[in-house]
Amino acid sequence: MKIHIGYELIYDCPQPTPMILTLSVHYTRISDMIIPDHLITDPPVPLTAYRDNYGNWCSRIVAPKGLLKLSANGIVRDSGQPDLVVPQARQTPVESLPDETLLFLLGSRYCETDRLSEIAWQLFDKSPTGWARVQAICDYVNRHISFGYEHARSTKTAWDAFQEKTGVCRDYAHLAIAFCRCMNIPARYCTGYLGDIGMPPPYGAMDFAGWFEAYLDGYWYTFDARNNIPRIGRVLIARGRDAADVAISSTFGPNTLKSFKVWTEEVNEIGTG
Repeated sequence: MKIHIGYELIYDCPQPTPMILTLSVHYTRISDMIIPDHLITDPPVPLTAYRDNYGNWCSRIVAPKGLLKLSANGIVRDSGQPDLVVPQARQTPVESLPDETLLFLLGSRYCETDRLSEIAWQLFDKSPTGWARVQAICDYVNRHISFGYEHARSTKTAWDAFQEKTGVCRDYAHLAIAFCRCMNIPARYCTGYLGDIGMPPPYGAMDFAGWFEAYLDGYWYTFDARNNIPRIGRVLIARGRDAADVAISSTFGPNTLKSFKVWTEEVNEIGTG
């Protein structure tokens, strides 16, 4: 299948403001891009790009004073298959984990393993190891948190989500990641596009989505504590320890996000969805 993806963000800056933007489709999907999701700025401004410590593509700009529109439109080829499910995937002992996975066992800005470790062991110590344990964590988080955009805030951590029992997709991911790490399973945060392909209506407002990957049996596997079922049409943008590493924009000065639109939809035979 083909999926039409894109966004339109409008910022209002009272003065010239440097920005780092993490909005480009992840390099692992580049061969799937039929129409690249090039970042367009209006008014035009100079742009430079680099790859961060996690391999994500980032763009640097200086937003001018006043309104700035950032937009992209791309089409990506997708298998149309749901997320992979591998129940037999085993947990790797910590002493046998590859060096590059160890970072994703540690606490981070939004995933406080120190505060949640005792709780995690009480909840999941008796569950089978490997895939079944990660799924048990997802099942618990899915039941524990009630979804609602009114509960979103940029400072909300896994501990906060556990205590408040409310949140958005990033909060589900943060709590599940923290529990996985507490149980010695490397886990990393993912952000990207996830539409409603294959799902029955009604459909909610479109936004960038947050999910996570857990390292089992030599591979990183996709898990989604918010939806908690295999989904079709995930398009990865960035990975990191938590949402702090994959913010769509990091701004270095005052600004207001005036408008925010995201789209991801299957391309039909005569157009783009």
